[in-house]
Amino acid sequence: MRAGRTLGAITTAALALGIAACGSSTQSRSVRGTSSAQTTALPGTGRPTVTIGDKNYTEQFVLGELYYEALKAQGFPVLLNRNIGPTEVTMQALQSGRLGMYPEYIDTWNETIGGDQRSFRSLRTAYQAGQGYAAGRGLELLQATPFSDTDAIGVGLDYAVQNGLSTVRDLRKVAQTLTFGAPPQFQQAPSGLPALEQTYGWVPASFKALEIGGQYQSLDQNVVQAADVNTTDAQLTTGKYVLLKDPLKVLGWGNVVPVVSSRVLQAEGPAFAATINRVSKLLTLQAIRQLNAAVDIYNEDPAAVAQQFLAAYGLAPEGTG
Repeated sequence: MRAGRTLGAITTAALALGIAACGSSTQSRSVRGTSSAQTTALPGTGRPTVTIGDKNYTEQFVLGELYYEALKAQGFPVLLNRNIGPTEVTMQALQSGRLGMYPEYIDTWNETIGGDQRSFRSLRTAYQAGQGYAAGRGLELLQATPFSDTDAIGVGLDYAVQNGLSTVRDLRKVAQTLTFGAPPQFQQAPSGLPALEQTYGWVPASFKALEIGGQYQSLDQNVVQAADVNTTDAQLTTGKYVLLKDPLKVLGWGNVVPVVSSRVLQAEGPAFAATINRVSKLLTLQAIRQLNAAVDIYNEDPAAVAQQFLAAYGLAPEGTG
């Protein structure tokens, strides 16, 4: 769920991921020590203080807290900077040493930062391109998350069943009566609706401009029959909607890749990257949807949500969020 997405209801399956309600609230993050008896044997003990950051919306807040809590549990003296600012500021901070690591989306890294507008047929090739760009600037991409946060085409479950819809290409079956809803920029962007129309061979009968966050209500009310949504939206856990598969990956790759300064990796030792990679490996699509919803639906603090999730997997102690 990237910036501006409004979340809906979530199933109680969130509890299985260790993100039950906990009612605490924390606005700023800093180094939080444990007793010397606990930290003397930890791999981060005695390492230089490192600042990690995130961007200014829910999913990024959650990601930042996850990496922060996991590193702290391994004894690393770590600071968390919420809202690290625009891209150019972030890159300057990484290269100057003011920032050691932040989570980025591989499509954003390649296109916005690297200026690479190619379409990649696989995550592997997208990652390799991004890693090449990073290496030339004293940076490294760590392991990508299993989840990918991109635009997607959502339809109501009943509509999908009635019309035999499972892929974006299947919208050809209903194009003559289809009202498609999305923010205006998705209709206009060459990589948005025009790319889907050209690649999959359909054009909707009509288009309705929607405010960001209004897509699911419009689907519920049959104002639109298909809409531009995001793959990590929590509404998708309710069972009321279907994401149509994009087999040709027209909408790209949105897996998160932690971007780390090579100097930081050397100074912090191998356990630093290994800890971050262990967290990333846990972040499936189901998990990130539920983590996002715990914050935006249940009004939980990202720090508490992250700590409980990690504790459920043995990557953080219980009850210290």
